[in-house]
Formats: sequence, structure tokens, C-alpha cells
Amino acid sequence: MASWFYASEGKQQGPYPEAQFRDLVSQGVVRPDTLVWTEGMAGWQKAAEIPGLIGGAGAPPMIPTAGGPPMRAGTDQPLTADFSVFGLLGRTIVFIIGMLLVIPAPWVAVWFYKWITSHIHVPGRPNFGFAGQPMDIWWVFMANGLLTYASFTGISFAPLVATVINAFLAWMIIRWIAANLTSNGERLPISFQGSAVGYVGWYLLLFISTITIIGWAWVMAFWMRWICRNIEGTRREVVFSGSGWEILWRTFVFSLASSFIIPIPWMLRWYGRWYVSQFALADRGAVNHGF
Repeated sequence: MASWFYASEGKQQGPYPEAQFRDLVSQGVVRPDTLVWTEGMAGWQKAAEIPGLIGGAGAPPMIPTAGGPPMRAGTDQPLTADFSVFGLLGRTIVFIIGMLLVIPAPWVAVWFYKWITSHIHVPGRPNFGFAGQPMDIWWVFMANGLLTYASFTGISFAPLVATVINAFLAWMIIRWIAANLTSNGERLPISFQGSAVGYVGWYLLLFISTITIIGWAWVMAFWMRWICRNIEGTRREVVFSGSGWEILWRTFVFSLASSFIIPIPWMLRWYGRWYVSQFALADRGAVNHGF
């Protein structure tokens, strides 16, 4: 017997047995434009897009063949991404150019984050998105762009100072991003509570660990876990499962293949999709609003 979920006011409702779900359809609770999900579906879809569900209550709803399960207690549900090959490459290039030009940085950053989040699928959170605006922290992005030129000042300690300031600015950006994540157009009550000192410390440790050639990958893995532990306002805990070894060998393959230029678009998507999939949601047993 199929179990169905539907989205209402940015929250996941369900599961409902098929018979009860049909009643919700007939009562108008589930409308043609309501996003619904059942096991076997690749993602959330409008009810009207599923043959036999709307206007065909006498027949069982058709269940698509591909997909993954909704969030279940005690299991980790990974995030997924459907980045297109040239879509990700093109936007990454524009993002880098926008940061180097400094003035367009806030607009380019928001444009980039909106596209990225719209292509990430979060279990139980349909239409994942981003609501930040360019003028929210415009000066942070412009300062970030300006700091890329620190090494050209001729001042010996300028790059080190720029690195510390960049770390602090990155901390501000991650807090801003977390506060502006949305589902079905509504902001999620999420916040990043990691301290500025802690974030800057991890940033500098990652920078220093590059001396070891390979140690940076393990620092990155632990840093991601620290970030996840400091995400609050979620009913489900955000976890990062990637290991240092996995990050290392994938980065090596990415770098090696990209040296041939032509494979860059495909390697960028391969790496990006894998990285997103290492973040997952796990039930923490609390009943809060959020993810």
C-alpha cells in the first residue's frame, strides 16, 4: 500500500495511506498545484502532473518508477543535486569574474546562490531555495573581492592579513546564507551558530595544512562536521559523511583531469554533485520547525 506526503505552508505532511490521501484529494485539501511525493518518485511534483491522481479518484494513482524514500526516523537522508554540466561551469566562471570586478560581486553572488540552491534537493523540503538580496551584506562581498588583490600591494604581511579577514567575511556569508534558505518560498528558521573565532581558526588551519600536501583533506572533512554541528533550528540534524581520503582522491582526480581543459565542465559537475551528497539529514528526535 502506497504512502503519500504533501507540502503545505512549507511543511511536509504525511505519510497518508492511499485511501486517506484520495480523501484529501476529493476534499480539496490536496489541490492540483499541491506538491506531493510517494515512494518511487524522483522528487516532489504537483499533484496535477501525476496521472490518475487528480480527477481520477476511482483509479489508483500512478507511481513513477524512479526515486528515493522520504525521511524516516533513524536513517540518514542525503541531499542530492542536479547541476547541469555547462550551467554549473558558466555560473562558476561568472561568479569568479564578478568577485574580481568587486562592484558586481553582491549581485553575482546572490544570482549564483539562488541557482545552486534551486538545484539541490533536500528530503522533506520541496522547492529548496534562497531568498537573500544583493544589498543585505553588499560590503562583505565587495571587501572579499578587494582582498583578492592583497598580494599585489607589495606589503609582505598583506596576504596573511587578507587571509584572516577573508575568513571572518566567509563566516558572515555562511551565517547570511543559512538565514535565507527557503522551502516553497518560505524562509526556514535555520541559523549558523558557530563562533567567528572557531570559523577563522578552521580556515587558518586549512590554510596551514596545505604544507602537508594531503593533510588539508582531513581538516576539510572535520571542518564540515563542525559547521554541521553548529546549524540550529532544524528538526533533523545536518551531518557530513565525507572522509578525508574521499575528499583527497576526488580532488586529485578533479585536478588531474581538469589539467586537460576539455573535461573541466564534467569534472566540476561530478565533484559538485558528490560533495552535496555527503551532506545528509538525520532524525535527532526533536519536534521543531526547520528541515
